[in-house]
Amino acid sequence: MSSTEAVVPSTADLPSGDPIPSASAAPPSKPRPFPIRDVIAAAPSNIDAFLAHVQRCLQTPSGIDTTLLFLCYASRLSAGILESVSRPAIKRSAQQLLALAASLPPSATLVFTSKTFPSHGVTVILELAKRLRAFSAMLSEVRTFMRLWGLLNMYFWLRRLVLERRARKAAQKEGVEVKKTDAVETTISWFQLSTCIVFQALENGAYLSSKGVLGWSPTTQRRASLWSARFWAAFVGVEVGRLFYESHKRGSRTRAEKFGDGKTAAEVEAEETEWASTWRRTVTRNLAWAPLTLHWSTEGGLLDDLAVGALACVPGVLGIRDLWRRTAE
Repeated sequence: MSSTEAVVPSTADLPSGDPIPSASAAPPSKPRPFPIRDVIAAAPSNIDAFLAHVQRCLQTPSGIDTTLLFLCYASRLSAGILESVSRPAIKRSAQQLLALAASLPPSATLVFTSKTFPSHGVTVILELAKRLRAFSAMLSEVRTFMRLWGLLNMYFWLRRLVLERRARKAAQKEGVEVKKTDAVETTISWFQLSTCIVFQALENGAYLSSKGVLGWSPTTQRRASLWSARFWAAFVGVEVGRLFYESHKRGSRTRAEKFGDGKTAAEVEAEETEWASTWRRTVTRNLAWAPLTLHWSTEGGLLDDLAVGALACVPGVLGIRDLWRRTAE
């Protein structure tokens, strides 16, 4: 504490009034005005940094899909919320109109205009919700179009599994000791690949037929869409089981397996923290998708539109956060 600070009287115990003036205390300085000009001057650089980050997010197909997923279901959720907010007002207006109609004589004629129902505020909200829903539908179709090439990725997935199996058999024939594979994980990989191939083929067929490229009838398209979602549901269900099996295996490791390659305790702890964080996000993402895949697997659906938007926003937000973090400079 400096000598200047020591002679300044404390104000904490004063019953009321202003602090006791001190001869050595500096006169009160004039408050600095809000630096609005500095904020405006810095705004272009902040915008440039933000747009540059967005551009990095959109430089890969997976980044584009992640961004579209987030925007698609964020707009769908927003539309659902706006419609829910306006619903009580619409109900009240309808009740008022019914009450008015009941009070009039039978010979009376009701004339409705654009200003009668609903109110201007409700009309604006409903119009905004309609536009957000149209935006969401457009993004959903764009994502479906982008998945048309998904079978190529599955081909390379299949190729990798086949080559790994061949390499393992060749090594065993030559007497080379190879790492023992987990039969459960191998079975899961082949099952998930099969479900993904069927899912993607059915979705591609239904989408291309809806655009007149293929000749499937509307009934066949609808059935293909339902079965596509059912195979996706099977994939998600198995993926949740695989994640918990992986967690069980990781928790069963010996100390030698954890500290292999001369790792320190700090390195092992950091590795475990990172793995646990990734595992939780992946489990949360798939648990959010699970009810949605069941919803899309049935004719009438199981959820309302607001629930669909809310659940789908969970993987959307998790995905965009991971993407934003990965593309940071």
